[in-house]
Amino acid sequence: MSISFSGRETIIAEARSWIGTPYHHQAALKGVGCDCLGLVRGVWRVVYGADPEHPPAYSRDWAETLREETLADAAGRHLIPLALDGFEPGDLLLFAINDNAPAKHCAILVAADRMIHAIESHPVAEVSLVPWWRNRLRFVFRFPEI
Repeated sequence: MSISFSGRETIIAEARSWIGTPYHHQAALKGVGCDCLGLVRGVWRVVYGADPEHPPAYSRDWAETLREETLADAAGRHLIPLALDGFEPGDLLLFAINDNAPAKHCAILVAADRMIHAIESHPVAEVSLVPWWRNRLRFVFRFPEI
């Protein structure tokens, strides 16, 4: 089922409320610290309640080490998979930073060409979905109906 416009707006507004949260690996506390997954988990908690599952501890190089689509597999258990060209504001984007590596970075699309994400050494920010990011897009998911 597709998420409603008001549901998308709720997701976008909550993601924007995290802007400025410092980067902190494995954290998920608005205003205190988060990584990219922590941002998504925090938005999920506000919109849906408790985390759907708790991720295991993970290292910064977990995707390169495991060589599995762990992040995409977890997203697929709770969100609706979409075609790479089928995204709309409010959807979750997963990126592979290196060409032959699994997806290990996530962001929430907030406009056709803007996303919110947390990336190491930077606070949560709204940034342009520039060609560099578009070329690394590997998976798109839609949040379930609210």
